[in-house]
Amino acid sequence: MKKITLKAATLALAGGLTFAAPVNAADKNVMIVFDGSNSMWGQIDGTAKIEIARDVMENLLGEWTETRKVGLMAYGHRRRGDCSDMETIVVPGEGTRTEILDRIGAITPTGKTPLTSAVEQAATELSYTDTPATVVLISDGLESCERDPCALAETLEKGGVGFTTHVVGFGLGDADTAALSCLAEKTGGQYISASNAEELGRALSTVGTAVAEPEPEPEPELPEVTVTGPETALAGSLVRVGWDKALDKRDYVTIVPTGTELGEYDNYIRVKDRTEGDLRAPADTGMYELRYMTSEDGKVLGTAMIEITEPEVTVSGPDTALAGERFPVEWTGTIDGQDYVTIVAMGAEEGSHANYVRVSDKSAEMLQAPAETGLYELRYVLKEGRRTMARQPIEITEPEVTVSGPDTALAGERFPVEWTGTIDGQDYVTIVAMGAEEGSHANYVRVSDKSAEMLQAPAETGLYELRYVLKEGRRTMARQPIEITEPEVTVSGPDTALAGERFPVEWTGTVDGQDYVTIVAMGAEEGSHANYVRVSDKSAEMLQAPAETGLYELRYVLKEGRRTMARQPIEIIEPEVTVSGPDEIRANSEITVEWTGTVDDQDYITIVARGAEEGSHAKYFRVRDKSKEKLQAPADPGLYELRYILKEGRRTMARHAIEVLAADAALESGASLSAPETAAPGAVIDVGWNVNSASADQRITLARGNQAIFTWLEAVRISGEPPVQITLPEEPGIYELRFLDVANQAVLSRKVIAVE
Repeated sequence: MKKITLKAATLALAGGLTFAAPVNAADKNVMIVFDGSNSMWGQIDGTAKIEIARDVMENLLGEWTETRKVGLMAYGHRRRGDCSDMETIVVPGEGTRTEILDRIGAITPTGKTPLTSAVEQAATELSYTDTPATVVLISDGLESCERDPCALAETLEKGGVGFTTHVVGFGLGDADTAALSCLAEKTGGQYISASNAEELGRALSTVGTAVAEPEPEPEPELPEVTVTGPETALAGSLVRVGWDKALDKRDYVTIVPTGTELGEYDNYIRVKDRTEGDLRAPADTGMYELRYMTSEDGKVLGTAMIEITEPEVTVSGPDTALAGERFPVEWTGTIDGQDYVTIVAMGAEEGSHANYVRVSDKSAEMLQAPAETGLYELRYVLKEGRRTMARQPIEITEPEVTVSGPDTALAGERFPVEWTGTIDGQDYVTIVAMGAEEGSHANYVRVSDKSAEMLQAPAETGLYELRYVLKEGRRTMARQPIEITEPEVTVSGPDTALAGERFPVEWTGTVDGQDYVTIVAMGAEEGSHANYVRVSDKSAEMLQAPAETGLYELRYVLKEGRRTMARQPIEIIEPEVTVSGPDEIRANSEITVEWTGTVDDQDYITIVARGAEEGSHAKYFRVRDKSKEKLQAPADPGLYELRYILKEGRRTMARHAIEVLAADAALESGASLSAPETAAPGAVIDVGWNVNSASADQRITLARGNQAIFTWLEAVRISGEPPVQITLPEEPGIYELRFLDVANQAVLSRKVIAVE
């Protein structure tokens, strides 16, 4: 039975119920917040307010300070213009009256008035959310640090446990009262205004009395609530109960034995915004009482009588079952779907359980027998109170199980194992080192509905044993010794290979198709790998060489345990690769790229800004089985480079510098052309030239901007001195003048002209 403590504010659903109630004054710690701002030098009747306050502070600090923890905080007393100037001068403690008076006498008014932050800090230091607390504020001015004391008061009242603020306003006008009085009004404290020394003395006396002996709040009258429910209910069942009104959705209806003291409760449900709900009946029979109780203080507002009667429940199963097997159990008289049927050792304590099944909405289920043989009993147990409602004895007997396999197996291979006498499909056959602890396992197979399976041998040679192990309790039911022997494996390949190329490797003595051949740096850790191929059912494959040159080794590695079974050294050497193209090209035009020394057909050639990071790429093409390809130049002029990059490791093997010029830039390579930049459609223009060498057939041609080099719209053979005349097309657009050395199939100069 649980009892309400009349102190907390809410019900804890899992552990118990607690309620809010008035806090005794003697439980409250107190912090005095004293105004040390510069305005305290102001005078009343010729005396500084700081001196008046010092003289009458004894009126506040009465005998109550001897048994209460009292502290002192000041603000604005150290620095000018600083809204963070707050200090706890006396830490709350008992018997601090003399120290507080002495420290107030030493305060020198200096700065601003951050009274809101000071009250907030004082409340925090008093742990106001967990502990009853009182703050007494003495101030001669309003908040000067842009905070709202009224908003703070609402926060403190809402989050505090018995929190109160008393405020004494010294030398304030009537118009300023509202700005400070809300601190007291919203937290249940007093606000008192004083305009001279005499009134300040009386105000402090009044606050001292209020702190020592706060006025109790009258308890409101609560209406009666009508509670309804059945006259009888079965132990542990859900009972439908009702109430005619819900005063607070946190109120609750509980069920307790008749005659239970007020304030105590047991199983309960929150009323929320309903007028009925299901309440769990106790496990023990007898006369009980339904009670409607308030969450605020645990008052009983309505009751109804109910008798809890004994349910008729049975449980049954076989007289015997094999250790670890799943066997059928049945039951009648289900009380609650969360009740359960369990199997426990004969004489086990009430409420204990081992393997179990929830009854749900069924009347039969399969239950797992324990791994150890002996006398047990089946029990039907209520979820409520874990009370046993029915029981039946059962004997767990030893099953007959065998496991068998070969006397020897190769390290890492898959070998056949067989078994008889399967108990449960989740049992398993495992292979472990001879003498391994019970319940341990390494590689294993579930027995399922089979009688044989392939099991993976460990990577290390030695003496092992096969074990048939129950899922239940991990008990070994059968075992057979087996020796794991060393397989004969070889791996071979060339003595050298080019960086990034695919080269042939061969192996013999395959252990498992998931084993693999890898290439790693000479001396790499066991089990590490880089590029690799699975051996599958093959004896040879192509393996990708790393991008970096150096000494490596080929390794045949078992999938099981990643153990190296064979190795061969190999040197990765530098391939000879070249890439070439024009030195200059216009933006967005096509580049003819050539290369030699292809390493892998998945290598690629790209064009990137000069100095770009290794491995980066923009437009690119795969080299495949070609030696020449077209690539589009970037749209932005600048310095670039062509790069031949290995697919493996994205390593650059060759590069060629190229400058991308503006789309309308002239290209000169042994000659130059002179002509207007623009001309009208159909105009006849003069074209001049300079050429460095003579040839049997040199021509000046006019072509469209994207037209193939050795095709044209008009051509003039060079036979005399410049210039020559060319007629432009009638169709506006971008065209190109070209100086061609037809005999040598070379472009010596190109110039763009716009027809518009």
